[in-house]
Amino acid sequence: MKKYMLKSVSLLLVLSVLFSVCVFSASADAASYKIVNPYENVVWSGSDAWGAYKGNLHTHSFVSDAQVDYRDMIIGYYEHGFDFLAMTDHGVTGKPWNERPTEIPLYLYQRIIGNTVHYFSDEEFAALQDGSFPVNGQARGRGLTCITGGNELNALTITKDHVNAIFLPEHAGDNYLGYENDYEGAVRLADHYGAVSFINHPGDWLNSNKDRANCSDPEKIAYFADILLRYDSCLGMEVFNEHNGTTGYDRDTWDNLLMACLPYGKRVIGFSNGDTHYMEDIDSSFSVFMMKENTPENVRQTMQSGSFFAVTRVIRKDTEKFGPETDMDMRDSDVPYPMFSDIKVDGHKITVSYSDANDIRWVADGNVIASSKSDRQEGVSTYTIDLDSIEGAEDFLYVRCQIMGEGGITLTQAFPIDDGSEKPEYVRDESAAANAKRASNQFFSLRIFVIIKKLYDLIADKIG
Repeated sequence: MKKYMLKSVSLLLVLSVLFSVCVFSASADAASYKIVNPYENVVWSGSDAWGAYKGNLHTHSFVSDAQVDYRDMIIGYYEHGFDFLAMTDHGVTGKPWNERPTEIPLYLYQRIIGNTVHYFSDEEFAALQDGSFPVNGQARGRGLTCITGGNELNALTITKDHVNAIFLPEHAGDNYLGYENDYEGAVRLADHYGAVSFINHPGDWLNSNKDRANCSDPEKIAYFADILLRYDSCLGMEVFNEHNGTTGYDRDTWDNLLMACLPYGKRVIGFSNGDTHYMEDIDSSFSVFMMKENTPENVRQTMQSGSFFAVTRVIRKDTEKFGPETDMDMRDSDVPYPMFSDIKVDGHKITVSYSDANDIRWVADGNVIASSKSDRQEGVSTYTIDLDSIEGAEDFLYVRCQIMGEGGITLTQAFPIDDGSEKPEYVRDESAAANAKRASNQFFSLRIFVIIKKLYDLIADKIG
């Protein structure tokens, strides 16, 4: 009897040890990753709370190809309540707004058709910056920060391979016309001068408006990832642009680039800009930066840290994945756009507080992993996602959050999932086949070939 009791006790001890090991292993696996919070340093409340500053880093005027005078465009942003602004005319590096903008030969047609460029006096410029410049006869009371050194490079390309450089030195990039299908040349120029850059409206180049699958084309994603991984100064891409007519699926491209770059430790930051050519574009897409003070230095630091939000007020419907369920256009309406007011990471939980939204979606590795909808939009809502409750979360590369309401859509930056492993160094494929492919792409990117192809496509569309 004692013999059997001893065997039973021994068996129970073994099972107990095995159970403990299994539980410990499961706990270890669950605890083996960290959520990296891009908003970790933001002070959300209290006397030292940071401000939420609304800005645009992609803006045009008569200085290049827009239909609005330089001076009028800046006043338009001031009157719409923006806090910072970069003028980024094509091939023209932005100066302080009390200096005559550089004029390049490509856009002298604006003078021919009677569009004269006006800028500000020293006194007016100072008033814009300190908020004493009047709106409807009253001082606004809050300044509009001038971000200099902005330039949309690749000024002449037909294929829309555009890059925005910000904080270029004066005249660096003036008259840079660029080459077809050559993002890297523009990124390299910005990097050389110590500026930062981001890829503009990739959907326009990918033609994803006609075929959403182009956002996931492995060759195209590898092309963009190669640039992002080799140039630290290239921070990311526009996820929203203007009214998103040709870029409505760029959130797909962003997700694919995050998945391509995060394994090497590169976070792809998502920007949102008006790409403004008309006054009605001002309230289309923009970013909200969380900053201690509204200064050019802090704008640059926030661009690099990613402690800001991407917002759009106008976008076509997307019932397949991200929404909205119907076309949206809330430009210049009184309906407020959704906004986050607090973000906290605690272990494997992310808690967000937000307002003016009734639809929240969490995205990981390109897929919606959690969502919630309600009829209520007013007041502050709170949502906590616990990744430990989601199967396979330890294998995610990132999560990000999207809130949507009547007034628009607002995105957080990605929260990378760090498993603690050492990230490999990115090594570019320099094989003969890869170099031959690059040479072939460069050859067929010559403008003569691009023009012929464009003409062929136009004829084919007409016939079709």
